[in-house]
Amino acid sequence: MEHLAKEKPALLIIDMVKDNMNPDHPLPITPFALKAIPPINGLIQMFRKEGWPVVFSTDAFHEDDFIFTARMKPHSLAGTRGAEIADGLDYQPETDIWLPKPRFSAFFDTGLEKTLHQQGVTLCAVGGISTNFCVLATALDALCYDFKVVLLEDCAAAFTERMHEDTLSLYRRNPLFPLLRVASSREMAEILSWE
Repeated sequence: MEHLAKEKPALLIIDMVKDNMNPDHPLPITPFALKAIPPINGLIQMFRKEGWPVVFSTDAFHEDDFIFTARMKPHSLAGTRGAEIADGLDYQPETDIWLPKPRFSAFFDTGLEKTLHQQGVTLCAVGGISTNFCVLATALDALCYDFKVVLLEDCAAAFTERMHEDTLSLYRRNPLFPLLRVASSREMAEILSWE
């Protein structure tokens, strides 16, 4: 595994909200998302210990939003319990950033790029749901704002295992490597702890 020397990373956790992760009313993505919680929490602990930013970016839609004029049903509505960070995640409001977002990317109309640049961040480690929509949109936007990106394979989920793996496989070998790479949480810990 190639090391990323002297990077200052931020951990971006996307759309891990109660509406998507309710075991009493599961969606197809729910069991896969629940499996991502332990590795996400492991990275959260590592990032906090190092003083690196931990960002929870969550959908905060409105019932009359444009995106709900297609097949997608209203969910994660701003100000509702369903748009809150899901139980089981190690969210600490006194240190972590909770950034509600109006669309798919954590960078869309949120000011995240400015916040991260002001903190000297050079790399975004991105996980959450779903791999092929909001996680990918966030990763690609991070590149557009000149951050290196690691897609966290075991910290992300899609509606099927195949959809998740197919999305990641598109970026395992890409012309932007090492600016964009796929790695597990264990590999990420190894990359960032190397001196």
